Amino acid sequence: MHQSADALRAFNRFYTRQIGLLDRSYLDSGMSLSQGRILYEIYDGKRNARQIAQHLSLDEGYLSRVLAGFIKQGLMARHPSKEDRRRSDLTLTMAGAALMAELIARSRKGASERLATLNPLERKKLFEAMDTIQQCLSPETLAPQDVQLRDIQIGDLGHLASRHGVLYAQECGFDQSFELLVADILLDFWRDRDPKVERAWVAARGEQILGSIFCVRVDAQTAKLRLFHLEPEARGLGLGQRMLETCVQFARDVGYQRMVLWTHESHEAACALYRKNGFTMLSATPVRSFGQDLIEQAWQINL
Repeated sequence: MHQSADALRAFNRFYTRQIGLLDRSYLDSGMSLSQGRILYEIYDGKRNARQIAQHLSLDEGYLSRVLAGFIKQGLMARHPSKEDRRRSDLTLTMAGAALMAELIARSRKGASERLATLNPLERKKLFEAMDTIQQCLSPETLAPQDVQLRDIQIGDLGHLASRHGVLYAQECGFDQSFELLVADILLDFWRDRDPKVERAWVAARGEQILGSIFCVRVDAQTAKLRLFHLEPEARGLGLGQRMLETCVQFARDVGYQRMVLWTHESHEAACALYRKNGFTMLSATPVRSFGQDLIEQAWQINL
């Protein structure tokens, strides 16, 4: 545990250098970083000191002194609250709003210059890592409405093959032959797909990929559902149902008469979802696949 804690502390030291936390003045504004953040919170719509103190976990005495300084500098004004006479609403003056707009422009310029040194794949990795850090250290839970179902993009092929391989190794004991199979499916889809009758959906929150589902052509009457998976943190929220409905409805809309899929008996949650949505199991066959003894199942739904 000490080694892990030291690794986190080392990252914190690295990141504080990257964002200029140790600079005497935030973006050459003459303010400290905490003062700049407080000013931003007022700009962003926080209406009173209590909201700011709670959001930033600040001592109210310190915050009161900072706000008094803003008033003295002509950056902020207080107004009696219409909702609670015991409190005051905070607003930026024209000078305060102009300063905040300038600081945002400087910050955006600095961020853009840093990103310009990275290639597209490096930027993708950076954003995914930022999402992961925020989710691990934040008490907030995943909100399904924040998840977008988008088309497959550059960089997704390798990621999806890797995540399928890792997840199925961890949860089912599959060997690397499964990851290779997924990679082959992805490559075939990318090279040969007909966008009119074949689709891929990647479930993403920002840059974080949470799952995938594919509709692939078998013949003119038959579509196959493939590569349906969800990351553990995205399960149990109704996202799988939404993805399955989207895939099945696409197959209906383009004129397929049936949709088929294969899975394994051990995938109990997925099988329950298929059954709930009208799929029927056609067969169950003992097999030796991916280093495991499995019961392979074939399912179908008439569209």
